[in-house]
Amino acid sequence: MNIYVGNLNYKVRENDLADLLSQFGEVASVKVITDRETGRSKGFGFIEMEDDAAATQAIERLNGEEFDGRQLVIKEARPREERPRRPRY
Repeated sequence: MNIYVGNLNYKVRENDLADLLSQFGEVASVKVITDRETGRSKGFGFIEMEDDAAATQAIERLNGEEFDGRQLVIKEARPREERPRRPRY
């Protein structure tokens, strides 16, 4: 299951998220989304977990919990919506 994790402290790195969620089960991949130009975290990321039951438990236990000074928003990730590309000038 793919999990969305939002309201992250900008200092949180991928290994921090992996450590947090690995207590519930095997973490397949972690990606903190960063700004393309500055490289700074955008404050959210995605975690893929092998076991759906473990992912559901992680969502239920961690949603609303404080992590590194911020209250986490954790839910099942939805597929990305197709958006028209903005023209570059």
